[in-house]
Amino acid sequence: MGAHFNVSLDLPHAGTIASRIVRFVETRSGSEGDGDGELVRIAEEIHDALVGCSMSGENPPEAEARELRERVAALARELVDRIEAVGAAHDRLGQHVRNLFECLELGEEGAEISLRAGEDPSSIQRPV
Repeated sequence: MGAHFNVSLDLPHAGTIASRIVRFVETRSGSEGDGDGELVRIAEEIHDALVGCSMSGENPPEAEARELRERVAALARELVDRIEAVGAAHDRLGQHVRNLFECLELGEEGAEISLRAGEDPSSIQRPV
């Protein structure tokens, strides 16, 4: 078990992080050419799934929140697979991925998968 932050389920903040991921991959896709439309599509799908929570500022009822968490986590795993496939890994993007998983109450997985998305393992942002 790796070091990780334990954060309570926070789908509104996960939506904020999803917005940051969309902006990051759109910018990188447009300016540096190391992203692609599929990467942007997955990031936007994560954002779209969470936008209602961001707008309300609250988690939905528990059963709905758990279902949404599982859907977003599956999409985030797909996003990381795509990041690796197109060579879009970046420290900041990896930090966003870790933060997203933390907000989904999946901090341990986030600490591991963020490295695949490019987070620097010696970043001062990472848990120790």
